Amino acid sequence: MSSLAVTDPGRLIQSVDWVAVAPPLVAALAALAVLLADLLLPERSRKALGWASVGGLVLALAALLPLTRGETRSTFCLQGAGACSYVADHFALAFQLLALGGALIAALLSLHTVDEEKLPGGEYWFLLLSSASGAALLPASRDLATLIIALEVASLPAFALVGLRRDGRGAESALKFFLSSVTATAVMLLGVSFVYAATGSVHLATIADGLLHAPAQLKPLAEAGAVLTLVGFVFKVAAVPFHFWVPDTYTGAPLPVAGYLSVVGKASGLSGLALVTTVAFRPYGHTWGLALAVLAALTMTVGNAGALRQRSGTEHSAVRLLAWSSVGQAGYLLVPVAAAGYAGSGEPLGATVAYALIYGLVNLGAFGVVAVVQRSGATRLDDHRGLFTRHRWSALALAFFLLCLAGLPPGVIGLFGKVVVFRAAVDAGLGWLAVVMAANVAIALYYYLLWTAKLFAPAEGSPAAPRVPGPLAATLGLTAVGAAVLSLAPQLVLQVVSGSLF
Repeated sequence: MSSLAVTDPGRLIQSVDWVAVAPPLVAALAALAVLLADLLLPERSRKALGWASVGGLVLALAALLPLTRGETRSTFCLQGAGACSYVADHFALAFQLLALGGALIAALLSLHTVDEEKLPGGEYWFLLLSSASGAALLPASRDLATLIIALEVASLPAFALVGLRRDGRGAESALKFFLSSVTATAVMLLGVSFVYAATGSVHLATIADGLLHAPAQLKPLAEAGAVLTLVGFVFKVAAVPFHFWVPDTYTGAPLPVAGYLSVVGKASGLSGLALVTTVAFRPYGHTWGLALAVLAALTMTVGNAGALRQRSGTEHSAVRLLAWSSVGQAGYLLVPVAAAGYAGSGEPLGATVAYALIYGLVNLGAFGVVAVVQRSGATRLDDHRGLFTRHRWSALALAFFLLCLAGLPPGVIGLFGKVVVFRAAVDAGLGWLAVVMAANVAIALYYYLLWTAKLFAPAEGSPAAPRVPGPLAATLGLTAVGAAVLSLAPQLVLQVVSGSLF
């Protein structure tokens, strides 16, 4: 730890814990290094930027290891106030693992995409690393200013990544994504200003105390601010009614970017939502708990209904199905957050963290197999028919990923993930939400099993898939092995359900 000069011991920062801030910092430094290398290196050497970005993300993940030993580490703290802007606790480490691990898998998926689609390599890798650094910073942020900055650092590069596709669809998707996100951010900033006016603080822990002791005339302002603040995070999670951008954005973006948004983008919004609700707005727990429970029910229902509409012959239906599926999965992820409002503590959030880690791994694996099929120019759901006869291991991997998402054996880890989410709802007294979730899980079985059946159906004029590039094959192997290990030893991820995350 390196000390900084302190002129006012009661207010200013006392020191910076470089070990605690290392994961997002390493990703940010890697982004700057890639950008400078793109400017300085000759063109023939720029193909190494992809592997350099992969290496940077590996180093960022390695920076998490020292934080797993010992107690929670905090930095950028106010002396005497007990408020810190950055806290590396179990909650933050789990979501940083998801953000940086998801970015690493997306980077491996991108190695062949950047070359084959002739995307600007330097810009692509810089934007991906920058977004990953913001996503890693967000779950450790403990004041509203840092949360908003981290959310925008994660989001702004993502807009540009979507727009890098050169066929015209990318620009349209990026514009829709950008305009809707900017609107949600503006509403959130208005809410933050209301909360600050009512409580006099931006630190999450002190906001909770401020809301409890706010003057009666400021309570309506504080309540309005809390509602508006949640809008931006709900948008990032892609919860209803802020889900409308997802299908078009995913189909218009480069495929690895769509996979990245479905996991890392969703995880960043979810972590911010969990922090703001369970820490800052704890006094309003039953109010936002009920609101998020209704949003969860609507989101999973609308997402699964949208996925059911993806029929054979629909253009881009494979990616659109995954897009609508991700909306439905967002509903499941919101259930434990809503339960935390009723429980009055952050204990149910362990179920959200566990399910997010499971979902991120298998969903990125599914995007990887779709990338294998799309290399032959095939984008329809019907183009996966007979994949087992052309790419046996890819078909088996996709079948396993789909069964994990559906919660069916041998995808045992997906089943355990749904069980812990279901239990969180029941334990919080949200029986009606547990019933809605059970119905939606049954509905989702139809389209997951239908897609799985196509993989092993007789092929009728399906395009032949070309050879799978090494990085793409490594991605499929990494995600498939990871999901298989977790299915055999689910305690590796489900142990986060027990114990306190904060």
